[in-house]
Amino acid sequence: MSQVRLQQITKSFGSVTVIPPLDLDIADREFVVLVGPSGCGKTTTLRMIAGLETATSGSIRIGDRDVTDLRPGLRNCSMVFQNYALYPHMTVAENIGYGMKVRGTPKAEIEKAVTDAARILNLGAYLNRKPSALSGGQRQRVAIGRAIVRQPDVFLFDEPLSNLDAKLRIEMRTEIKLLHRRLQTTAVYVTHDQVEAMTMADRVVVMNQGRIEQAADPITLYEAPANLFVAAFIGAPSMNFLEGRLERGDGGMQFIADGDVAVAIPENRAEKLGAYVGKAVVLGIRPEHTMATDANAPTVRLIVRDIEPLGPHTLALGRVGPAAFTAQVHAASRIGPDDQIAVPIETEKMHFFLKETGGAIGR
Repeated sequence: MSQVRLQQITKSFGSVTVIPPLDLDIADREFVVLVGPSGCGKTTTLRMIAGLETATSGSIRIGDRDVTDLRPGLRNCSMVFQNYALYPHMTVAENIGYGMKVRGTPKAEIEKAVTDAARILNLGAYLNRKPSALSGGQRQRVAIGRAIVRQPDVFLFDEPLSNLDAKLRIEMRTEIKLLHRRLQTTAVYVTHDQVEAMTMADRVVVMNQGRIEQAADPITLYEAPANLFVAAFIGAPSMNFLEGRLERGDGGMQFIADGDVAVAIPENRAEKLGAYVGKAVVLGIRPEHTMATDANAPTVRLIVRDIEPLGPHTLALGRVGPAAFTAQVHAASRIGPDDQIAVPIETEKMHFFLKETGGAIGR
């Protein structure tokens, strides 16, 4: 078993605490992605698992072993870095097998492990080349191959695709996921790219200022964000937010905001939001949920500032009242800057957050 358990882990640099007490359980064979903005603590957390950073307090367990105080080489983790970290004077085969050679592994065993890794990663034709003769994607595969031959309990990935172009990143995302399924090994992956996180992870851990905001499967994060931070971070384009209040009248409950915004709340949603009537709340709606086909769907008035044609649909960027707002419209829509359009809202896809705390309400 190679589950990873972080219990009350903290990390301080002098008087500055970058990771307040943090708990995280990663199941055996699970692919977990740590995601968040720069400086959120995701890489520091990964480096503490690897032993490259010493935890200030708390404990780290891999399987049934407490590895908190073990040096990196004794933790049986393999780490793949952003910058590949290949030896330029060595061939691909020598790079992959170098760690085994240093540990005194017999030559025949090294050759078999290198051959097996090259077969898995489609590197067989490049074993005698130097890193300078490889593309970025091939170099990253060599770095992964070097990790594979160690047969680790846990794979650790520190933004391994950041240096690749967009097309190659998509290809490598698929390769890494297929590799994980084939090897059936626990993996912890760090990225700042939420699209990368959503497409690769069994479970995504969203971090902010050293704390875990929410840990869930990608669909749950998208459909049921726990708070404003997660709602804003997950999804591309980002969720729209309108600040206002809930009011109840003869016609039922409404969300009211500046700019003559009034959105009727369906009765099934109103029942769960009753305790928040009169309080400051934030309505969240994703751009892709602004194409309601129901003729009775509530609308908001969008003053268009710019458009972004994306092929199958177009994004209309502008303002609803004082708030920035992006709506998805049909590709054939003939709209342009300074137009005013009525944007229909899919009421079942609306999110509500209490402004004071940022927490999700009415779910």
